Amino acid sequence: MPHNGVVSDFDPGRRKRPAVTNEATRLAVADEEISRMDDAALIEGIARLREERNAVILAHNYQIPAIQDLADFVGDSLALSQQAAATDADVIVFCGVEFMAETAAILCPEQTVLLPDPAAGCSLAEMATVEQVRRWKKDHPGAVTVAYINTHAAVKAEVDYVCTSSNARKVIDAIPEDKEILFLPDMFLGAYLKQTTGRKIHLWLGECHVHAGIRPENIKEQLAAHPDADLLLHPECGCISQCMLSLAQGDLPKERTFILGTGGMLKHARECEGKTELIGTEVGMLHRLKKENPNKRFLPVREDAICEYMKTITLPKVYRSLRDMVYPVTVPPEIAKKARLAIDRMLALA
Repeated sequence: MPHNGVVSDFDPGRRKRPAVTNEATRLAVADEEISRMDDAALIEGIARLREERNAVILAHNYQIPAIQDLADFVGDSLALSQQAAATDADVIVFCGVEFMAETAAILCPEQTVLLPDPAAGCSLAEMATVEQVRRWKKDHPGAVTVAYINTHAAVKAEVDYVCTSSNARKVIDAIPEDKEILFLPDMFLGAYLKQTTGRKIHLWLGECHVHAGIRPENIKEQLAAHPDADLLLHPECGCISQCMLSLAQGDLPKERTFILGTGGMLKHARECEGKTELIGTEVGMLHRLKKENPNKRFLPVREDAICEYMKTITLPKVYRSLRDMVYPVTVPPEIAKKARLAIDRMLALA
């Protein structure tokens, strides 16, 4: 593992080891104190530290309910990027996954961006490396490259546009029709865009392990059990191509089947007249849907559609993040400058 240019100044002859031990001891004592705090004390402490640090807490729709409830703003990747770009807080505590915190760091270079758990990664983002993307672009000279936001900053620096599920169609429509398009890394969202736009889109073979697990048989079972419910499917779902074919053949109810990002699901829930909705995305989404629409019933298409990375962030970790200012997320300036161009194009089409 590279050491990122950080060289230890420890010299056995200078006897620095006791200072390291003292710091480790201090942290151990402090963390023991956290372990004795109940949720109410943690929430109170987070509120106090948030004010002292002039911090804002952003949380993704897939976070655990306790994190969503204390956040200053809850949203999808696009909305969180917009909120990060607009905030004047000194500190941004990003309750999401690493690529989201990286995007905030790119948009807010003068502010401190903290990720409460450095283990909060993304299986989809790991499926595309800089070297692979460069080779792909070389094989398709002249093509326009579009990256789903679920990519690392270094990959975003290699592409022309970034998009989210909320504005992916707008991004594709903004590209001249005579251009080939390379879409990465989610093949299901890419296939959905290819079928709905009719554009020449080359697909990267990547997938979100949670959404890929939502299969046609899950939908059939839920529709059979709830024949009058609306069906809301995220375009990352592994069943999306087959569902679109089923829609065209009349095997799914066209008037009650909707392919939407999480922001679109919230809007649909507010505006629709139906009382029951089947939700095909990560189950953390149900908390906000139920909270904002208490008179409606929301059921997961698959109850075990759980992103373990999103669920790593907890109240103790947010408290510790603000207390100790950990873990800062930074992006090298040369990468941030290039990635910012693609991100700004996404925001312009929001």
